[in-house]
Amino acid sequence: MGTKLIGVIGAGMVGSAIAVDMSEKYLVTVADYNKEALDKLKSDRIKVEQIDVRDKESLKEFLSPFDLVICAVPGFLGFETLKTIIEAKKDVVDISFFSEDAFELDELAKINNVSAIVDCGVAPGIGNMILGYYNSTIKVDKFLCLVGGLPKKRCKPFEYKAPFSPVDVIEEYTRPARYIENGVEVEREALSDAEFVDFEEVGTLEAFNTDGLRSLVKTMSHIPNMKEKTLRYPGHIDLIKSLKEGGFFSTEKVKVNGGEFTPLEVTSSILVKAWKLDEKEEEFTIMRIEVEGEERGKEVKHVYNLYDEYNRETNTSSMARTTGYTVTAVANLLLDDAITRKGILPPELIGDVDGLLAKVFLYLKDRGVVYKYEFFGSSHIFGEKII
Repeated sequence: MGTKLIGVIGAGMVGSAIAVDMSEKYLVTVADYNKEALDKLKSDRIKVEQIDVRDKESLKEFLSPFDLVICAVPGFLGFETLKTIIEAKKDVVDISFFSEDAFELDELAKINNVSAIVDCGVAPGIGNMILGYYNSTIKVDKFLCLVGGLPKKRCKPFEYKAPFSPVDVIEEYTRPARYIENGVEVEREALSDAEFVDFEEVGTLEAFNTDGLRSLVKTMSHIPNMKEKTLRYPGHIDLIKSLKEGGFFSTEKVKVNGGEFTPLEVTSSILVKAWKLDEKEEEFTIMRIEVEGEERGKEVKHVYNLYDEYNRETNTSSMARTTGYTVTAVANLLLDDAITRKGILPPELIGDVDGLLAKVFLYLKDRGVVYKYEFFGSSHIFGEKII
């Protein structure tokens, strides 16, 4: 059997890291509208093709030869792009993190005999897999995810830079946050419930509500307490709230010198430059996952901590590594038929398959992305089995 063909849609920071990693084992073709980004990726093992994913017929034609597709487009393009991939009958791993409900495509995926793994990044992604695993092994009472990606050098006024589309970040700041508390789904304004959290590697960060549970609200609704919070340097929230309350994120058009624009369009165009990471600028990803529950009649707590930095040897950002290599780990499992279930598959439905989470952790560890594990409340040495 010949080398499998992989299609990667999106040549941004994360898509590029995915393409390079997959090209070690497979023949990869990357599609994007940005020719400059494609030219940087082109090599003996990576082909490139300039396409507009909004042109569905061109996209389907591009998809035809591949054994697997990885979708890494911005969120506002994600849902329709994923739908087209499913219609083309291609198995897919998706990290576009679109705001629409992916389960609306579940029936379509099953009809087309497609495995569509969505939200397969670091968060959502690994956290979901961890929860999926423990949901199948203990009685889970509480799940907490704290996560953020930040530049190592703090620069005013934002003290933040986005390794992906600012539009997607703003979406996180404006979309209501859902979480589960005492068995009840609660909806709060994004940026609410701010609190300080200390981390050994970086000191004090500020955590606040965002809508990061996503599919878990449906698939794990039986768990009485679940919450996801985003991490930023202290002070960032107040600045974003000022922009939000001042109307800078509004989608209502305003007239300016005879033209019509939305404040969100103008703000995004400014933040694209303000939040853009400089070439080789160092940043880090930090995450803490806590799963509490009952195991063998005892209260237990499983904790996973991640601190990952920009890789100077490969000039690869931490967010690209932590997100992209999670994607490629799962993509390899899919290509090896370790994942056979059809339909829309959020990561928690992968984590509950025996042995798959351990394989993902080992794959990441081989690439220098290491999750530190702590266990509280029992003599059961679980960490050695996973990491």
